[in-house]
Amino acid sequence: MFNSIFNYFYQFLDSFSFLIIAVSGLAIIFGMMGIINLAHGEFIMLGAYIFTILAKASVPLVFAIALGTVFVGIFGYIVDKLVVSRLYGRALDSVVATWGISLLLRQGILILLGPSIPGLTTPMGTFAVGSSTYSIYRIVLAAVAIALLAGVYWLFMHTTFGLHSRATMQSSTIAQSLGINTGRMYSMTFMLGSALAGLCGALYAPTMTITPTMGQAFQNDSFVTVIVGGANPLIGMTASGTVLGVIQSALSMLFGTFFGKIGLLVVAIIVIRVLPQGFSGMIEKHMVKGKR
Repeated sequence: MFNSIFNYFYQFLDSFSFLIIAVSGLAIIFGMMGIINLAHGEFIMLGAYIFTILAKASVPLVFAIALGTVFVGIFGYIVDKLVVSRLYGRALDSVVATWGISLLLRQGILILLGPSIPGLTTPMGTFAVGSSTYSIYRIVLAAVAIALLAGVYWLFMHTTFGLHSRATMQSSTIAQSLGINTGRMYSMTFMLGSALAGLCGALYAPTMTITPTMGQAFQNDSFVTVIVGGANPLIGMTASGTVLGVIQSALSMLFGTFFGKIGLLVVAIIVIRVLPQGFSGMIEKHMVKGKR
């Protein structure tokens, strides 16, 4: 009995951490800028490649993760300045542009480095509960996901950057009239979202095969999580990551990984129909009613 309960809890932590770490960058860019970044998966892939190359060059894992995160963040800032910044307020154009960037990155890596590069073994080893063994690294990823949520909350709720970002999200015109450089805030937000995508790739690189198309697995789940969560990145990704983690882990444990993925899509379809603004819209609505 205990083994079954722990196995489900472990599966939940694994699903929860994957969804939260994968979606954080996309949720921030979409929630704060209204831009659907179709290159999100390729930014994750880029972080995984940088981490793997550095780790194989004997760079300590922590520094390799940090460097992968910073590099992708800087790359995202450059992409914003050259391309995305010219498309603010033009949602469809930004979708096409980021889709083009995703194709360029994917094909560029394929041409330069081939269809795959040798990966790394998952660090930290395993531990046993009953007759089953579990990865310690997966537990660490769950802790990172929780720390990431706390860090994003602190950044957007207790810093000047967060205050200006939220003001820009509410009304860029009013924010400009108050002296906030909204263009700079958009660029910094896109850089932050890109850096978080790079962090995701670096963290999950030791657990996956490193290929130019690896980002698609992250991007699909990320978009489902954003749809279910809604526009508010803080409330949305916490609520959707938790609910979807429970559903996916239960279905995966009972029927297999394929049905876990199908469950995510079914939930997304239901939420679009019943809660067009996602979980965050519903929660914010109840919060406003509570204050009255």
